Amino acid sequence: MHTHIVHAHPEPKSYNGALTRAAEKALIQHGGSVTINDLYNPAFDPVEGSQHYASRVAGDYFAPLAEQRHAWRTDSLPKDVLTEIGNLKQADLVILQFPLWWHSAPAVLKGWMDRVFVSGGLYTSQMRYGTGYFRGRRALVSVTTGAPRAAFGPGSRGGDFETMLWPIHYSLHYMGFSVLPPFVSYGVQGHGYSYEDQSIVEERLRGNLGAWASHLAALDEVEPLRFPDWSDWDENGGAVG
Repeated sequence: MHTHIVHAHPEPKSYNGALTRAAEKALIQHGGSVTINDLYNPAFDPVEGSQHYASRVAGDYFAPLAEQRHAWRTDSLPKDVLTEIGNLKQADLVILQFPLWWHSAPAVLKGWMDRVFVSGGLYTSQMRYGTGYFRGRRALVSVTTGAPRAAFGPGSRGGDFETMLWPIHYSLHYMGFSVLPPFVSYGVQGHGYSYEDQSIVEERLRGNLGAWASHLAALDEVEPLRFPDWSDWDENGGAVG
């Protein structure tokens, strides 16, 4: 099994970094291969813009989706996007690793989606959802929080993960992935911000790294999340029934 990890945290020594390294080690130990894209590496620009397209459909007006479709047809996509598309094509499993910032993922991860999920190439009006480009592949979100587990859920102070992660999960579903339930690492405080004794924090987080490795080893037993699909909609996209 080949796994591609999209890592979105600016500090390599962070707990997110530890989770990515733990995933890489566990997956390789189980006979898999791993590629990693650190989105804070300056080699990848997450901001879509006209500067990425040397050959333009319209020189005086930038329409991102039109330019993506043109670049796909003319084999002129930017090199960093082509590299990531190649990584995704090889992957049986895609892991998105990031901290919860402002009740969602860091902006750099949304920018990655904006640029890499290329219109006309990786999705079209007919090639999406259950007929998506990546059907048969799995995707998994691994997210960290500063607040403890008890703070999350419907009506809770930290918010409900089903709601907060829905845009990311649904976008992955849109691309055809089978989306697995998220792995959430709770109570990951930044340096100097924890209210717990530091030794207790370190022990708890070490245990969580072990749980993450065990979780990855047992993914074949995990049921994907369920989303509506083509048979659930009428010709206008409305819900049937």
